[in-house]
Amino acid sequence: MKNQELIRQLLDILPAEAVLSEQEDLKPFECDGLSAYRQVPLAVVLPETEEQVREILQLCRRENVPVVARGSGTGLSGGALPLADGVLLSMAKFKRILTLDPVARTARVQPGVRNLAISEAAAPHGLYYAPDPSSQIACSIGGNVAENAGGVHCLKYGLTVHNVLKLRAYTMEGELLELGAEALDAAGYDLLALFTGSEGMLGVITEVTVKLLPKPELARVVMAAFDSVAKAGAAVGEIIAAGIIPAGLEMMDKLSIKAAEDFVHAGYPLDAEAILLCESDGTPEEVAEEIASMEAILTRCGAVSLRTSENEADRLRLWAGRKAAFPAVGRISPDYYCMDGTIPRRELAHVLNRIEELSREYDLRVANVFHAGDGNLHPLILYDASQPGEFHRAEEIGGKILELCVEVGGTITGEHGVGIEKINQMCAQFKSAELQRFREVKLAFDPSGLLNPGKVIPTAHRCAEFGAQHVHHGQLPFPELPRF
Repeated sequence: MKNQELIRQLLDILPAEAVLSEQEDLKPFECDGLSAYRQVPLAVVLPETEEQVREILQLCRRENVPVVARGSGTGLSGGALPLADGVLLSMAKFKRILTLDPVARTARVQPGVRNLAISEAAAPHGLYYAPDPSSQIACSIGGNVAENAGGVHCLKYGLTVHNVLKLRAYTMEGELLELGAEALDAAGYDLLALFTGSEGMLGVITEVTVKLLPKPELARVVMAAFDSVAKAGAAVGEIIAAGIIPAGLEMMDKLSIKAAEDFVHAGYPLDAEAILLCESDGTPEEVAEEIASMEAILTRCGAVSLRTSENEADRLRLWAGRKAAFPAVGRISPDYYCMDGTIPRRELAHVLNRIEELSREYDLRVANVFHAGDGNLHPLILYDASQPGEFHRAEEIGGKILELCVEVGGTITGEHGVGIEKINQMCAQFKSAELQRFREVKLAFDPSGLLNPGKVIPTAHRCAEFGAQHVHHGQLPFPELPRF
C-alpha cells in the first residue's frame, strides 16, 4: 500500500507517461553499462523541469525513499544501479543546450546532453569540448560530471573536473545549490570540484557550464608497434620524460588489438604484442616537430614499425579501433568485467606482467586497453557468466588488480568511479580516519543518507570484513547497499 501511495503522489508531480512502475517498463533500467549487477527499482521517474526534480526529491525525503540519479546509463562501476525500494531519477529529458557563447568559450547545458553533442554544437564556431570518453556518442554530461570522466585526450586537456566551470544541483531536501563561477576563481571552498566525481551522492545535477577550447589547426597520430609490452611501456615513460605532453597517448595489447582490428579494420598490426597511439595537435609547425621527436623516441625504444596518419580520415581510422575497443572485446567473449585503476607510469611494465600472471592463475583472459600517458588502466576480464564460478573468479581477479594499483602507489579508479564495483577496495586505499571524513562530507550534504546510498563509501563494518577476507582468502559478497 505504501508503494502504491508513493506512485500516486509521484503522479501528482509528473504526467502519467513520466512515471514508470510496471515490471516491463522498469527492466531497461535495472543496470548501467556494467551489466554484471542488476536490480529493478521500485519506480522510474522522468522529470523535464527543475521544479519537478525539486518536488520529487522533497517527496522522497518526506517518505524516506532512496533516490538514485541516472544519466544515459553508460557507467561502468554500478554507480547508477537502482535500489529495490527506491526511485530511479532519470535525467534523460534534460537534453537542451541552453546557451553557447563563442566569445566567452562556454556552453551552458542540461545534464542529459550527450558529450559529443556539445562539440557538434560548438564546431561552427571552431570550438569543441575536450573530455572525450569512448562512449561520448551516448554518455551524458551529467554522468560525466558525476563520474569525473576522462577520455583519450585527458592527458593534455584534463578530466571533466578541469573543464567544468559551474553547476546547478538540488540536495535531497530540494535545496538549490549553485557552485563554481565563470571567473578563474571563486570564493570559499571548492565545492564544484567536490561535486565532480561525487557519483550522485551529494545532489542531483540539473545544469552544467563547461569550457570550450579552440579546435587545433592540425592533429596527427603515430601508431607504433612493439614486440613486447615492456618496451611499449618504457616508450611511454621516455616520451613524458622528454617533456612532451601528447594530446593522446594510448596503449593496447595483443588481445585487444586483434579484437579491435576484426571489428573496425583500423589497420592495426596483428603480429604486434602492443601498440601505442601517440597524438600531437597544434599548429602545423608544432605538430611536425613533436611528431618527429616522438618517432625518434619510439624507434629508440624498440618500435618494430611506425605509421603516421597522413590526413584527418586516416587519423580518425587509427583512433576508431581504440574508441571501439570495449564493444570489440564484447564480440570475442560472452561477458567481460571492465576494471579501471591508475598507476605511476614507471610501474606499467611491472603491473602488466602481474596482470598476465593473474590471468594464468585464474584461467581467464585479460585484454588491456588503457590511457598509457597518465597510467589509467582498463583491464577487460573475459568470462562466461553461464559457467559456474567464472563471474566469481572475474570479481576476484578484478579486486586483486585494483589492490595491485594501490600497492604500487596508484588508485582504484581513474575515470569510471567507485560505484558498487570497487567499494571493497576503498578499504584498501584509505585508512579508517579518511573514510570517516568521506562519510561526514556525505552527511553534510545528505543528512538522511537517501541519495544513492550504499555506493562509493564503505561502512566501517564492511572494511572490517574486507580485512578478514584477506586473512582467510575469501571473497566478500555483493554489497548490501547500506545507508548512512
